[in-house]
Amino acid sequence: MPDFLIIGAQKCGTTSLYVYLTQHPQILPAAQKELHFFDFNYAQGIDWYLAQFPAKTNEKITLTGESSPYYIFHPWAPQRVKQLFPNIKLIVLLRNPVERTWSHYHHEVRWGFETLDFEAAIDSEAERLSGELEKMLADPNYYSFNHQHYTYLSRGIYVEQLQAWMELFPRNQFLILNSEEFYANPAATLKQTLEFLGLSPWDLGDYPPYNIGECPPMSNQIRIKLVNYFTPYNQKLFEYLQVHWNWSD
Repeated sequence: MPDFLIIGAQKCGTTSLYVYLTQHPQILPAAQKELHFFDFNYAQGIDWYLAQFPAKTNEKITLTGESSPYYIFHPWAPQRVKQLFPNIKLIVLLRNPVERTWSHYHHEVRWGFETLDFEAAIDSEAERLSGELEKMLADPNYYSFNHQHYTYLSRGIYVEQLQAWMELFPRNQFLILNSEEFYANPAATLKQTLEFLGLSPWDLGDYPPYNIGECPPMSNQIRIKLVNYFTPYNQKLFEYLQVHWNWSD
């Protein structure tokens, strides 16, 4: 069974951190990085999920886990995880939501899911999401394409997502990481994460980024608009976590 989950957030460095973690000699990866059990595949059942993890036949192998960054945002994921794995360790990466939003939009464009220009996509978000959360809550098996793909602004309101998880899990089961600090010093973040998991340090020597995706420069006009939108939510997040990250620009 999994010992840890990287639950998000999307476009915040979760792939890189998971790849680094699974190079530790005491961690074995799941069948794939993103199993999406607690969001898309819950109907497959717990036996299907457990079969995605390796058997710990080697006494030196102590941990396994997965990384599905939609978990932090999906309305059913917190209670599903709590029901099945109440003591699991939860890892969260949070990036400046201005940069995360821009990266998310261009990710959807690259995959062919987004045809609107950036400002039109942002302006259309509320309309695209209208009624979708209510449908998801009413039917646990309902899949919302719009909720998965077009939540550019919504996914950057981290404080609301963390509150939903922290209502169910104690604070000491979370490791909440700053993505900018991770990008600047991946070795230090890996060390911190291994300590959280109760494992000895492991220096990879080389820390190439994974799944980064290229984005064009952001205009000052768009940046100012996003900064103004996210500033009050960021302040609530910093107060909630008792941290202060430099997300002012």
